[in-house]
Amino acid sequence: MGAEPDGGPERRQLLTLDVMQRTGIDEAMIRRLVHAFYGAIRADAMLGPIFGARIADWDRHLARMCDFWSSVALMTGRYHGRPMPPHMRMGLERGHFDRWLALFEATARRECPPPAAAHFVERAHRIAESFEIGIAFHHGQTPPARRARPGWLAEAADERAATASTA
Repeated sequence: MGAEPDGGPERRQLLTLDVMQRTGIDEAMIRRLVHAFYGAIRADAMLGPIFGARIADWDRHLARMCDFWSSVALMTGRYHGRPMPPHMRMGLERGHFDRWLALFEATARRECPPPAAAHFVERAHRIAESFEIGIAFHHGQTPPARRARPGWLAEAADERAATASTA
């Protein structure tokens, strides 16, 4: 009884191509989104000081975040890191994550076509929830309740499902 092959790199490449075709996301779009988003973060009264106090080399950080979002959005596997430990030490609370999500959503909707924005924002919500759960457990607290997704995001998911069922 052998294990079924998972397809390895070939399967990952097919998944990446599928996402690119369905959403229009490519590396150039990821770079635009990341740079615009962190521009908004740096200018933000709540989050700017938190990030500014911890990031000395913004060029390096932005390159790393492009790798991260390439891995998250396109499943490229470019990011090789552990994002949770640095975030554990930042004193982040739910309001910080709410603001991060609001800035990310606004930036994605401004910089990306709707299918791409929906893809990015859904993943951003998952990331925020994962960080909130990890931080809560680290501090011996109960994780916060899952936040509601924006209405436009649910509509985009419904449209993707309808398109997939007719294909």
